[in-house]
Amino acid sequence: MSATTPPSIAGSGASIVSFGSINADLAAYCRALPRPGETVHAERYKIGLGGKGANQAACAARLAGSLGIGVSMVGRVGNDPFGALVRDRLAAFGASLDHVRVDADNPTGIALIGIESSGENSITVVGAANMAIDSTDVDQASPLLSAARVLLLQLETPVAASLEAARLARAGGGIVILDPAPAPEHGLPDALWQLADLLTPNETEAEALVGVRPTDPASASACADRMQERGLTRCIVKLGARGVYFRDRDGDGFVPPFAVKAVDSVAAGDCFNAGLAVALAQGKVLGEAARFAAACGALATMRAGAAEAAPSLDEVLALLG
Repeated sequence: MSATTPPSIAGSGASIVSFGSINADLAAYCRALPRPGETVHAERYKIGLGGKGANQAACAARLAGSLGIGVSMVGRVGNDPFGALVRDRLAAFGASLDHVRVDADNPTGIALIGIESSGENSITVVGAANMAIDSTDVDQASPLLSAARVLLLQLETPVAASLEAARLARAGGGIVILDPAPAPEHGLPDALWQLADLLTPNETEAEALVGVRPTDPASASACADRMQERGLTRCIVKLGARGVYFRDRDGDGFVPPFAVKAVDSVAAGDCFNAGLAVALAQGKVLGEAARFAAACGALATMRAGAAEAAPSLDEVLALLG
């Protein structure tokens, strides 16, 4: 394995670190998705920044730019045109790429997305360089991880490396937020339950993790009971268009949904977690942070795409009133 670190693109000393996946999203828009063995003509295509780790870093950087909160990305891309493209896109949001490594042995991760006129989609993800992330990436970024105020984790990269990153962040006093997506087939390792400060599953992920599908605050509370039995002290359950449930040592609460005209929900979860990180980095209590994050997620549904759907801080504050 060979990987190098590109020159600094943005400032260092980040308060928020996203450790995870970076993809190039290749989306084709067509009247109807092809059936097995069928070829269809698409109306247009788009290449953009994707991957849950990069999406969360991009949104956090856009939100935090005027707050004096730095945001860094830790991950890998290939030594190829897609790698150059996604690095440029991520840097444009204001995230530091000091710890995004260029992997000479693996291509940049990609997501092949087919989207039909009804909004239905089909996605094939090739993890590539994302799946090569290991302890060497953690070692290289150890000073950054140890100093992080908030660490954002997802499940699109090897869990072993995420565990190491979480240990460093926790040892340094940081807050570890885990987005359990994609939903793990065999559950989370016990160590990750112990190391995560906050878990933020949606309905499907919550059901996969604890066996209860949340549909309202009462069932979300039942999910929180089971998550706290596993060792969490704080948790959030995202109910999509039905709102957000949260709980910590001080009690629980519910954030009603914001009234927005949704176009595309692709980026909602990532923008939620980015907003949560920004709010917690500012020292907000969980209820305030959950409402700020919910506004970020709601605004992201008003635009098509992944990272490019991230709202600005002014847009979030306006929605919050």
